[in-house]
Amino acid sequence: MENIYNDIKRIIPKGQLLLNEPMKNHTSFRIGGPADIMVLPSNEDEIIKVLTYCSGRNVPIFVMGNGSNLLVRDKGIRGVVLKIADTFNSVKAKGRKIEAQSGILLSTLSRIALRESLTGLEFASGIPGTLGGAVVMNAGAYGGEMKDVVTSVSAVDIRGDRLILESHMLEFGYRTSRLQRENLIVLGVTLELNEGDPQIIKETMTDLTKRRREKQPLSYPSGGSVFKRPEGHFAGKLIQDAGLKGYRIGDAKVSSKHSGFIINVGDATCADVVELIETIQDRVYREFGVELCPELKIVGEE
Repeated sequence: MENIYNDIKRIIPKGQLLLNEPMKNHTSFRIGGPADIMVLPSNEDEIIKVLTYCSGRNVPIFVMGNGSNLLVRDKGIRGVVLKIADTFNSVKAKGRKIEAQSGILLSTLSRIALRESLTGLEFASGIPGTLGGAVVMNAGAYGGEMKDVVTSVSAVDIRGDRLILESHMLEFGYRTSRLQRENLIVLGVTLELNEGDPQIIKETMTDLTKRRREKQPLSYPSGGSVFKRPEGHFAGKLIQDAGLKGYRIGDAKVSSKHSGFIINVGDATCADVVELIETIQDRVYREFGVELCPELKIVGEE
């Protein structure tokens, strides 16, 4: 890894490179072993150079955003982690459109929309991820989804080749998109919103924040909602009805506030969380015949 680190150091400023970086410092779960090399890009050119380098030399590369829907295994991640987050977050608003780099937080972007008196992004104000990650998985909450506001995406493939995708080309589905299926990396997003009353927009955001705080265990590290919503059911209700509310393995615990969340109540390991996920899946299937599919992304060396 030292040779790879030295090579990347020639194309990325030293201050944007981290060696043997603990992934628990970069995920909302506060869990995960070390990444061999982490790159924190500040522009598109740096992203493409790193992708091209890794592709040309068969160096494993994992691209992440803010780590809010991510569980990293205890042995960490081999190769290069490209973290596209707060060092890649410029934004420009013009009329009803907002153009933003993919690393901007949704919470920040929703406040900008409010400042511009634009409505349609209120649902995203409390989602703790980046714009890029939200578009890839078509994140949503309280009746809104990213597909409702995205008009086009600038992306690159794992080799660093650029492409522009209009909204109809993104193939959005429930917590999925073409970007996810083809492992494409989002660079920039154009959103189109509607003109609105800033007071009403602010009141809506305040109400959604209040509802989120009342229902979700925001005071503990977690990866958000663990499972996708099974058709005709709610995952949290199934888990609660299976008697698993508050169930704990190590320091990983099913939240007593919302059974759809697993929280880190101390120093949970990835192994704790994975075992708890499997226990939940097994119990819910035996009790109700429903298969729970994780929404959480689990990565790293087993």
